[in-house]
Amino acid sequence: MNAPLSGLLVVALEQAVAAPYCTSRLADAGARVIKVERKEGDFARGYDHVAHGESAYFVWTNRGKESVCLDIKDQADRDLLARMVARADVFIQNLAPGAAERAGFGSAELRRRHPRLITCDISGYGEDGPYRDMKAYDLLVQSETGLAAITGAPEGPGRVGVSVADIACGMNAHTAILQALYQRERTGLGSGIALSLFDSVADWMSVPLMHYEYGGQAPQRVGLNHPSIAPYGAYTCGDGRQVVFSIQNEREWKTFCEVTLQRPDIAIDPRFDANPRRVAHRPELDAEIAGVFSTLSQDQVIERLNQARIAFGRLNQVADLAEHSQLRRITTPTPSGPVQSVAPPIRWSGVDFTPGPVPAIGQHDEAIRREFEA
Repeated sequence: MNAPLSGLLVVALEQAVAAPYCTSRLADAGARVIKVERKEGDFARGYDHVAHGESAYFVWTNRGKESVCLDIKDQADRDLLARMVARADVFIQNLAPGAAERAGFGSAELRRRHPRLITCDISGYGEDGPYRDMKAYDLLVQSETGLAAITGAPEGPGRVGVSVADIACGMNAHTAILQALYQRERTGLGSGIALSLFDSVADWMSVPLMHYEYGGQAPQRVGLNHPSIAPYGAYTCGDGRQVVFSIQNEREWKTFCEVTLQRPDIAIDPRFDANPRRVAHRPELDAEIAGVFSTLSQDQVIERLNQARIAFGRLNQVADLAEHSQLRRITTPTPSGPVQSVAPPIRWSGVDFTPGPVPAIGQHDEAIRREFEA
């Protein structure tokens, strides 16, 4: 593959998940990513040890990179990092608030010295406002943005089961860097990019926020149901297994009642003949559906849903995902041996993706110090 970002140098003063997620996708596209770590390594290396002794988080977000250990409080290492940045196309950092600037790597000054440089600063809450100096981690941001309040069962809030604040921010950073590279092709100048975990999740909260501000009420926690569409959620079949299905319009609702429930009378019941009324009468609606599904196995329910062309999914466990017929995998080399993981979602026509190896701590120290020596 003629990797689209080959020839680009990314210097990443990064840790945890958000910035490493972004730079791993740049590395997947062919960019050379030099990951700058402290002597003890990115603390994400120690989050767990499930992948042959390696951290699952670290393997997922650091393939294809080089690792160099630097102490940015040491003058010689600061000078080395400055020489690396001088040759870089992109500099990204997500240290604690103000740490990069105090060490002499503030984005505005770097761009003043290197006009073609693209800088990307990732923070918890942004560069201004009363929260600007606060540390932020995924669950804290899920809580601050109200995401946890609308997630979970009615009896209590819940955390989304993956690090969505970090992932959202990393995805936004990746998109912004690609936009900045395109702009530089036209203008010859780099850009300053700033993103926060809070802003990334707040953007995803746009619909719940509008429901609150314009509709007078935030979405309620409804577990495995959609807060504003019904029926759309998980339903138990007669064999105890569950099916999640979705009705998106009134045509589907009519077909669902006629073919899947074999109860056309429910479609015209005045409690259920439009989505807002179905939502308002959800307990009664769920009781009608349960009355039919309880007489059928999961396979029988799925057969009827297929006949009606209603979108559905099984309520799978992680173990089911591991055996899923649609799951694509890659094998990533790591310091402790090859690790099977999920293939990247982007597929290039006619190209098989080969992941780069996950680096050991400081694996490239000697080579990088030689390359960028004064």
